[in-house]
Amino acid sequence: MPFLSLKNVNKIYPGNVQAVFDFNLDAEEGDFLILVGPSGCGKSTVLRMIAGLEEISSGDMFLEGKRVNDQSPSDRKIAMVFQDYALYGNMTVYQNIGFSLTVQGKSSQAVHDRVMDVSKTVELYDYLNRLPRALSGGQRQRVAMGRSLAKHARVLLMDEPLSNLDAKLRQQTRRELSILHNKLKPTIVYVTHDQIEAMTLASRIVVMNEGRIQQVGSPYEIYHWPENIFTASFIGSPPINLIKGSIKDNIFTGINEKNETVFQCKVPPFITVSSGKGNDTSETDIINSGNIILGLRAETVRFFDNSKNSDDDYIFDAVVDTLEFLGAEYYAAVNMNGIILTSRIPSSAGLKPGQKLKVVFNIHKAHFFDGVTGLRFRTKSEKDGLVNG
Repeated sequence: MPFLSLKNVNKIYPGNVQAVFDFNLDAEEGDFLILVGPSGCGKSTVLRMIAGLEEISSGDMFLEGKRVNDQSPSDRKIAMVFQDYALYGNMTVYQNIGFSLTVQGKSSQAVHDRVMDVSKTVELYDYLNRLPRALSGGQRQRVAMGRSLAKHARVLLMDEPLSNLDAKLRQQTRRELSILHNKLKPTIVYVTHDQIEAMTLASRIVVMNEGRIQQVGSPYEIYHWPENIFTASFIGSPPINLIKGSIKDNIFTGINEKNETVFQCKVPPFITVSSGKGNDTSETDIINSGNIILGLRAETVRFFDNSKNSDDDYIFDAVVDTLEFLGAEYYAAVNMNGIILTSRIPSSAGLKPGQKLKVVFNIHKAHFFDGVTGLRFRTKSEKDGLVNG
C-alpha cells in the first residue's frame, strides 16, 4: 500500500462548481511530489484536501493504509508550509520551532531537546535567538520546515513557499530545500506554478490543468515524453515549438497561419504505429490524418552545419526574426515563411535580426500530436515498454 494515496478524489463547491476531477495519486515514503500547473488548475485545492482544510466531496484518501477522510487536520500529523511561512514575528526561532510542541503540552525539557535536535538538522542552531525579521528568506523557509519536523509530521505540504523571494534567493533556497530533502527524506507534496521549481526539485511531477491530472512522471519523462500538447507546452523554457499540419502517406506537411504549405518531411514508420493514453490508433488513421501538430523543442532546432548533419535531418531556409540575449545563449526566433521557430543557440554564434540562414531539425527528436485530442502519438519502443527515463 502506498504511503499516501488519493483515489478518485473530487472537489465540488456550492453551486455545483467542480474544482478537482477524479484525482488519483500514490506517493511512497520519502517522495518529493510537485503539483504544477497554471493558476486556478486545482493544485492548491488538492493540497488543502490532503491537509484536511478542505473536505473531499467524493473519493478516498489513505495515509499509511488508513482512510483519513474524516480525520481532523491535527490528527493526520500533516504539516503545512505556507507561501508567507506563517511564522510568529514576536517569537524567536527557538519559540517558533517549538510552538506546536508547547501547545500540545509537552514538557519544557522535551520541547528543548526536540528544538535543539531539529535546529541542527536544518542548520539554524546559531540563529535560535533571532526573530524572523532578522532572517533571510531561505532561513525563514528552514524555520517553517523545522517547525514541521519538530512535530514529527508524516507528510510535509508546501504551498508555493518560494513565490515571495527574488530570483537569486529563490535559487539559493531551492538548493537548500533539495539538500534538506536528500538528507532527511521527508515525504513532501509541493505546489507551484513555476516549472523550474518543479523540474529541479521533484522526484515526480504531477501536471494539472482545469482540475485534472495531465501527466505524472519524473522530470525527465515529463520533458522528453509529454503525454499531450498541454504538458509539452507548459513544461520547458522556452515553450515547445508547435507547427500545424497533416500527415498523408508518411509525409508531414507543415503549414503557416495562412494555411500555406511551408515544408514537408518524411515521418519515420516507428512514429506512425503509436497511440495515445493506451488507446490504439491504426497506422492508416494516423498516416491520413488532416489535423496533426508537430512539436520541436528549442534545442532540437539547429543551424545548418555540413559536418554535423545526418540523413534524418531536414533543412529549410529561414530568416532571423528576434534575438533574446541570456548571457551564454540566445533564444533566436527564426521565420520560415510564416512559421516562427524558437531555437537555443550559443551567444557566440554572432547572429543578427534579418540574417538569412538554413534551419535544421532531426525528425527522430520531434513529437507528433493529435490536433483534436491533443494526445501525443507514442513511438513503438514506448508502446512496447522499451523506453524509460
